[in-house]
Amino acid sequence: MGKKRIVKKGSDDAKEGKVLPASSKKRLDAGVLYVQSTYNNTKVVLADKKGNSVAWSSSGSVGFKGAKKGTPFAAAKIGETLAAKAQILGMREVDVVVKGVGSGRESAIRGFVSKGIVINSIKDVTPVPHNGPRPKKPRRV
Repeated sequence: MGKKRIVKKGSDDAKEGKVLPASSKKRLDAGVLYVQSTYNNTKVVLADKKGNSVAWSSSGSVGFKGAKKGTPFAAAKIGETLAAKAQILGMREVDVVVKGVGSGRESAIRGFVSKGIVINSIKDVTPVPHNGPRPKKPRRV
């Protein structure tokens, strides 16, 4: 049938479900926010100035599935959750590096800014082919 759960009354742990990140002792004033936005997903990584990742989030980790992962709404939720983690670390300002052509580019940044963190600069590093690979031969019918 299964194990019986024992519930202790009067436990002092009111925040059992909430776990603070292990790096909450680490204090950061400034960092870099990397946003990778594709047509199917949006990934956001928060790093320190040296490039060491501190926290990350993606559409799938927030709880979106399938085609909804690539939406601007999902990207905004990612930005908000990562901004909350950044506030725990004491981060005040970030530089943003955006990569990709998806619809979550701007909204991830807007969600991050909504929590009150200042953006110093936004840099776009989307790879652009100079000429690309050789195209396919035309079809002969």
